[in-house]
Amino acid sequence: MHTGKKILVTGAFGLVGSELIPVLMERFGKENIISIARKTIDPTFTGIVEHGDVTDSAFLRSLIEKHQITEIYHLAGLLSAGGEKDPATAWDVNVNGLRHVLELAREFNLRVFWPSSIAAFGPSTPKQDVPQHTSLEPTSMYGVTKVSGELLCQYYNHRYGVDVRSLRFPGLNGWKAAPGDGTTEYAIHIFYGAIRNNAYTCFLKPDATLPMMYLDDAVRGTIDLMEAPAESITVRTSYNFSAISFSPAELVAQVERLSPGFKITYEPDFRQKIAESWPQTIDDSVARRDWGWKPTFGIAEMANELYAHITEKLANE
Repeated sequence: MHTGKKILVTGAFGLVGSELIPVLMERFGKENIISIARKTIDPTFTGIVEHGDVTDSAFLRSLIEKHQITEIYHLAGLLSAGGEKDPATAWDVNVNGLRHVLELAREFNLRVFWPSSIAAFGPSTPKQDVPQHTSLEPTSMYGVTKVSGELLCQYYNHRYGVDVRSLRFPGLNGWKAAPGDGTTEYAIHIFYGAIRNNAYTCFLKPDATLPMMYLDDAVRGTIDLMEAPAESITVRTSYNFSAISFSPAELVAQVERLSPGFKITYEPDFRQKIAESWPQTIDDSVARRDWGWKPTFGIAEMANELYAHITEKLANE
């Protein structure tokens, strides 16, 4: 398959990369996708893997030259809970790592995708129907790195013409990667709890409504954004990007439907405060207008998929 594309993916075996890379391989050819892994790697993975650290600019440069890279999906980063545990590393990986990528994109004329997050929002952001342009005053280090990254992306586009594109990811729910410690990831952990023990202890309150999305939708939206003509991209910070919003209690109702007798316990921890600083619903009409974004999975469809795939995954362990 000759697509003319050579795509480098950082954070290749994290939550998004694990689901994005197989789709990129199918669409653009396995030989055209180069994955960077630092520690985590799926032993069954058959694509091209390079081992290294995204904060090492010389390493990134060597890969761009070696593989004649044309696009970078820069997914590597520390999430919200990890960022609170180690703010200095979060800044280094999330901001300096991005700056290295943008500098190389400027030099080698590369198209870049970088994920922002609903963590860029904060207590002063409206809770409902957050508009594309709004107050960004996050209270977590993860959020601080995302706002900084959005402004860096816009700067490199305006100052140097770098074709960088971004989405403010909501809570993403997938099954291929092991769930992490992010604030929204209770929505994946709950299925592991249901399948293993028919019980789960949730670290958010039952009414903590947050914007969410099934990863199949997120992957499709990401690739659609990257494939859209440059002239249709009007936002160079990061697009609002939305599908469904739900609370733990609403997800529990879906889990009870799939796993009768399921028992839930609520023990909110520090992530509850993070969740309360984020909005509940997002207005993504600019993304819908500019490049045709439209989600396909509702909460019931997402729950069905996660329950079936995680059941199969755990049976094979």
